Amino acid sequence: MKSLDNLIKDFYYYLLLERKLSKTSSEFYLKDTQEFLDWIKKDLNEIFEEDIKRFISHLRAKKRNPSTVARKLSSLRSFFYFLNKEEIVPQNPLEDIETPKIKRKLPQVLTIGEVEKLLNTIETKKDNESIRAKAMFELLYATGMRVSEVLNLKINDLNLEEGFVRVIGKRNKERIVPIGEPAILAIKEYLNFVRPSFLNKKDISNPYLFLNQKGGKLTRMGFWKILKRYVKLAGIEKKITPHTFRHTFATHLLEGGANLRIVQELLGHSNISTTQIYTKLNKEYLKQIYNIFHPRR
Repeated sequence: MKSLDNLIKDFYYYLLLERKLSKTSSEFYLKDTQEFLDWIKKDLNEIFEEDIKRFISHLRAKKRNPSTVARKLSSLRSFFYFLNKEEIVPQNPLEDIETPKIKRKLPQVLTIGEVEKLLNTIETKKDNESIRAKAMFELLYATGMRVSEVLNLKINDLNLEEGFVRVIGKRNKERIVPIGEPAILAIKEYLNFVRPSFLNKKDISNPYLFLNQKGGKLTRMGFWKILKRYVKLAGIEKKITPHTFRHTFATHLLEGGANLRIVQELLGHSNISTTQIYTKLNKEYLKQIYNIFHPRR
């Protein structure tokens, strides 16, 4: 039998190549698995359902929140599935273990007025950074793309004449998403007047759409700093994250009467249950409006 180190390495490649998980997600799976193995200190063939239950109790005693426990169980379930598939262990000890139920928090979203306020605040600046920010924010709100998808976007993925963008999502899943005219105009302004000045003369063939001032691909941290700056300038006091645009996109579509399946397709969700959180959010919004305006509330 292979050494444990080699099995862990094989598991990592299984996650990357067969499961097609991102490098970050795969590393989390490895970290969770290693934590369990360091704790249990038993041969893989001697690990049973009772050991998993003891580990859950151990995590709860350490006050780990349910979402963390659920993630660690998911990591272990994948690890033992892999071992069973490779005939290293006779069965998966997590087969009958239920994942803890997690109360999903409703995501924070911007109102239409707050979106306009943010975009109008950027509009007043008219420097290179604000033109780039406007293009990014318009694109995020127009498409519901993940921030990682926007930052990995290449110029060739855009079809501004037809009004579409080709998005490579999680697990290299491709989807085509339409773009509205405000986003198209903002991107064209950035492409024509700003991006050329950001390009590094030593790397003028850089394919990525959004660049930093040194000509490299804009990072997630760079985007986060830009977002915080303009949210503060706009005087919006909600806790806004890069993912807020995605939540706002989905919520505003459903409020406007869009079909849930269409929203699922646009967001690139493989499971519609992930999209249904926005239906709940929409109901909460309707309830709020009802309570404000109905005379018999």
